Amino acid sequence: MKDLKGLGHLFTCVFLVHFSGCIVAPAMTDVAMEALCLGEDQCSLAIYLTGFTQAVTGLGAFLVTPVVGNLSDKYGRKLMLTLPMTVGIIPHVILAFGRTRPFFYAYYFIKMLTGMFCEGSMQCIPLAYVADKVCERRRISAFGVLSGVSTAGFVSATLASRFLPTSVTFQVSAAVAVVAAVYMRVFLAETDGGAALADESSGLLCSPPSDHESSPKLPPLGKISLMNVVSLFRSSSTLSRAAVVAFIDSLGASGFQASVMYYLKAQFHFAKVQFADLMFISGFAGAISQLILMPVLAPAIGEEILLSMGLLASCANVFLTSIAWSSWVPYFSSTSVLLSVFAHPCLRAIISKKVGPTEQGVAQGGISGISSIASIVSPLFFTPLTALFLSESAPFDFKGFSLMCVGFANLTAFSVSVTIKAAGRVSSQKFTSSEAPTV
Repeated sequence: MKDLKGLGHLFTCVFLVHFSGCIVAPAMTDVAMEALCLGEDQCSLAIYLTGFTQAVTGLGAFLVTPVVGNLSDKYGRKLMLTLPMTVGIIPHVILAFGRTRPFFYAYYFIKMLTGMFCEGSMQCIPLAYVADKVCERRRISAFGVLSGVSTAGFVSATLASRFLPTSVTFQVSAAVAVVAAVYMRVFLAETDGGAALADESSGLLCSPPSDHESSPKLPPLGKISLMNVVSLFRSSSTLSRAAVVAFIDSLGASGFQASVMYYLKAQFHFAKVQFADLMFISGFAGAISQLILMPVLAPAIGEEILLSMGLLASCANVFLTSIAWSSWVPYFSSTSVLLSVFAHPCLRAIISKKVGPTEQGVAQGGISGISSIASIVSPLFFTPLTALFLSESAPFDFKGFSLMCVGFANLTAFSVSVTIKAAGRVSSQKFTSSEAPTV
């Protein structure tokens, strides 16, 4: 696809970052259990610590990500990518040196701090970079490829983790994180902040549809506030519903990620090898779907329908996993990723089309911030619920009860998604008329 020429260096950076972060994922449950509850199949302390870290990181990301996105609109995507890609190296280095309890606690403390800058920023800035380079009509396919590259990094990482010793896994993670940061600084070219979107002479771009209304204009950088971001998403029913879907879906996804590994370990005695196999199956299916199916389906049926299909597939995966009666069931249910991976890039594309070229960073940062709120709320509910139903004092024998609740959250997100309709950009008057105190 000719629109993707010139994005190769960005895709390489994204691949390396996800490889570095995901290669340690299959081993983290075992590392946590060995550091905190050696010799046990369930550990409430590890579950609560994971939930606490997720909540604190989500709070920080909620406050920081919209600001980082707005800064990238003014000062450039490459410059603002430097911060998360650099500070993100530190947690990997800690566990590369040791995985005893002191190292483990140090890792979680540093991970909370760096996660505030890294998690949301590494989502919104690459999306804004792609939006700078690709026209609206083809942006959904480009977002799908970006997600596919991220998933490919995940697949490659889990495959490597499957065969590497745990100590080497963390050393490789730290080394790849360093390579990613250096590669980005040396090879990634800065965009022009979206001004090239109107340049019809560029071979990478095409002009946007002429029937769109003017895009909303944000206040000057020094006057941006959280209320301005809220006003942006309230300025259109499409943006409002997309924000609700993002929040509820992230609420369920955060609960699922925080619970599923501890559930599988308690229910079927899964360990690093089984986790790596499970992640590889879901990651491989997701990469194939995003890189091959999505570019074909998106132009034909639209991102709104693909969004609903993805959320419905997520429901099926979670519900089936929660009632798994045999160890093969989670492997089978993970194949639903073929469709569920559509949700995230489609939601981002819907939001991208509703704002102008100079607001891509703050809009994507805003939706990442909304998702981060879910990361704050989710542990307050799902962490104690998971710990309770995996303990001996559970009110009834249903280890997957917390996952069942996650499934109902996903079902709610699907119900809202079917009300989202394609529309043009929101009027600038709707947004600029909202006055908000600055921070």
